[in-house]
Amino acid sequence: MMAANWIMIIVKLIGGLGNQLFQYAAGRRLAYVRKAQLKLDVSGFETYKLHKYGLNHFNIVEEFASAADISRCRSRKSLPVRAAGAVMDLFGSSRAISLVKEKHFNFDREIIRERDNTYLDGYWQSEKYFRDIERIIHREFAFKSEPDEANRDAARLIIGCDSVSVHIRRGDYVSDPITNSAHGTVSPEYYRAAMKMAAARRPGARFFVFTDDPEWVREHMPFEYPVTLMTHNDVEHNYEDLRLMSLCKHNILANSTFSWWGAWLNLNPEKIVIYPAKWFNDVSLDTRDLAPEGWLRV
Repeated sequence: MMAANWIMIIVKLIGGLGNQLFQYAAGRRLAYVRKAQLKLDVSGFETYKLHKYGLNHFNIVEEFASAADISRCRSRKSLPVRAAGAVMDLFGSSRAISLVKEKHFNFDREIIRERDNTYLDGYWQSEKYFRDIERIIHREFAFKSEPDEANRDAARLIIGCDSVSVHIRRGDYVSDPITNSAHGTVSPEYYRAAMKMAAARRPGARFFVFTDDPEWVREHMPFEYPVTLMTHNDVEHNYEDLRLMSLCKHNILANSTFSWWGAWLNLNPEKIVIYPAKWFNDVSLDTRDLAPEGWLRV
């Protein structure tokens, strides 16, 4: 028998590593303020083939929702869902749970209000969902394992100069029609402008380019500044690229939550972070809450 004050927060995880980090952070914050148990619903990865669950590489509170937990939440499909906060009786009359579905891309203050048993279903791509526990998020997004020799060497190189990460994401942004329709890719002109801005502010900067398509970069991206192309980590070790991005002193982002987190985890208090004005193909989406204060939009 569960205690009368038992509260559970379940957060749905789906998408790439950057999306998973956002989803965890929003759920962790809600669990923290409610002194609740946090569980991760990773059942979507049984059929989602573009990416795998990746938070096992971080020092998170990792407890997975059971099949019974998830089946109760899935029973909401037969019940009316009106908006964030719609109450579903998934744990019996004494254990109602709020299904909280993301209504729009920009920050929704309603989501962070204190609530009891909750299932979070969305992407939550703003630090405003967890900014008041940022120290906890930084601690829990520390990496569990030590880097291998190649990544130790790369880290020493990055730490030893005025380093700027440059993330050029293609991969599923090109190959998957649905993802391509939503995001598209950032133009070479953006990168030229962003690197010019960074170089003007940091004349001795050295650029480290992280990409999932190095051949395309070599062919289409002639660089005007000293560049090191980082190609030694495969997709199974993308978290190592995230670690290296976070060690760079400054960051140039793709329209990608992966490089967003590389910049956010960068602890340099004087960091320059540049991100693309065009984050989605759908320009009607409100991205005003996407970037933390001080990041530069190009």
